[in-house]
Amino acid sequence: MANHDLVIKGGIVVDGSGNPRLRADVAITDGVITAIGRVPAEDADRVIDATGLIVAPGFIDLHTHYDGQVFWDPYLTTSGPHGVTSVVTGNCGFGFAPVREDMRDRAMLSMTAVEDIPTETLREGMPWDWVTFPEYLDSVERTPKAVNVLPYVPVNPLLIWVLGLERAKAGALPTDAEHAELARLLTEAMDAGAGGWSAQCLGEPGNPNGRLMQGDFDGTPMPTDIMWPQTRLALAEALAGQGRGFMQVSGTQITEEEYEHLVEVSGRPLIWNAVIANSRSGGLYKRKIEWLRRCQERGIPIYGQAMTTDVPVPFSFLYGGVSTRPPVATIFAAETVEAKIALLNDPAIRAELREFDPLFYHLYPDMKLHRTFTDEYKPYEGLSFKEIGARLDRHPVDVLCDVTIADGLTTEVHTGQFNATLEGLKELVDYEYLLPGLSDGGAHLKTLSAGMYGTEYIVEYVRKHAWTSLEQAHWRLSGLPARCAGFTDRGVLRVGAAADIIVYDYDELAYGDPKFVHDLPGGQLRTVIDAKGYRHILVNGRVTVENDEPTGVHSGELLRHGRANPR
Repeated sequence: MANHDLVIKGGIVVDGSGNPRLRADVAITDGVITAIGRVPAEDADRVIDATGLIVAPGFIDLHTHYDGQVFWDPYLTTSGPHGVTSVVTGNCGFGFAPVREDMRDRAMLSMTAVEDIPTETLREGMPWDWVTFPEYLDSVERTPKAVNVLPYVPVNPLLIWVLGLERAKAGALPTDAEHAELARLLTEAMDAGAGGWSAQCLGEPGNPNGRLMQGDFDGTPMPTDIMWPQTRLALAEALAGQGRGFMQVSGTQITEEEYEHLVEVSGRPLIWNAVIANSRSGGLYKRKIEWLRRCQERGIPIYGQAMTTDVPVPFSFLYGGVSTRPPVATIFAAETVEAKIALLNDPAIRAELREFDPLFYHLYPDMKLHRTFTDEYKPYEGLSFKEIGARLDRHPVDVLCDVTIADGLTTEVHTGQFNATLEGLKELVDYEYLLPGLSDGGAHLKTLSAGMYGTEYIVEYVRKHAWTSLEQAHWRLSGLPARCAGFTDRGVLRVGAAADIIVYDYDELAYGDPKFVHDLPGGQLRTVIDAKGYRHILVNGRVTVENDEPTGVHSGELLRHGRANPR
């Protein structure tokens, strides 16, 4: 009788701790690693030959928006096929619980506005068999999935639940009783297994009439954008009583001192995002890295989440883009090609576009004409609209609009990369306590498919540029995020840990170009990026991907309290 269910034989083990690699066998029984060393093949029911292959822990993505997609896509693509075995959902304070029945449609419209997930897809794809957050966890748990999931408690629906829609949208300061109720609901969710709480705070406390950085579908602010510091403090105090969990908090209204105070009060880690090496940010990312470094030196567990992907983001006035603000959002919302073209021809709209300053990205000067179907503009393919404008003595926005109109909106445009230079990107890779990724998986479905960030990290920053070692890469992609999230039984390959494992060919590992597919509920469109080189991906000891193809095995778990009971 075999002693193990499966053994991965002869691979090069990079365990995710930062320790040197070693050639070893990895044995698995009941979803748990039971031996690392020499294991006879006859001691296992199944043998995977990993000779010449890398054996490492699955990637852990702490910044996703798969809150709805988990119900219709077991592999959480693009993430699952690219080696991600665990995700955290409910980021930025956005989510679907707790939500009363009469607020469900509004919750979906809000998610469309802030994260560009089609409302029609959400309506058709989600079961809505919950009201409270514990009930939402139960629904996720019984849903078949090939990736592990741990949700944050998103603070936007929490504020609407306690304050009511009108007061939450007005930026009302909660009363003592309301703060107590917010804390009670968070505690209830944590007791049921939630991972912590999240909030994005981009406005001014209590001011619903300020500049909207990422507004709701009806032009109102998201409640967390105008929430009060007292509310964040109340939630941090509630987390203190748990002795586990973590916070994801970001925003222009919060000082470094307040972030540190939230950690001091809660006794729990905090993730700050986003660290982007953007040359137009005035060196902000350098200052944030230095602040994060000082926090680590003082033993304050604040970690930065870095946008480490360098893949261009597709942009199309036909399909959409990352912006959720006027005037671009106005064009996206037009229902017909003719209506969009009319807006692009409108001098007033063009004037607004010339002054437009998209949230965080500041991308349009670097947008490139990737492909046009009009002979007049064919010679300019591969050039930025800024470069084309200089040659034609026209503003880049006018060139963008004119090419798009000439093509009947079929123009293929690539935005500038999130990180302006390779040198800046290298700074993000060099700082050992920046979490890679920030994939936003499940959001901005028509334009962004950054769930491949782990593949890209190894292909580009280890293999191509040699900026870091493979050992350090797997620590950053698995061990470090596991520590931040409190995943006590995964992230590092060791005896007793859950068998979330990737087996890949280091030389063949690759990712494809972004491509459009119409596979969302309701037939909606999204962007995906294919993976190559993953021989096996195991989640809780079962093979979910083999030779880059899904096996149909759905062994993912809801990670209540950061743990699962492996199958």
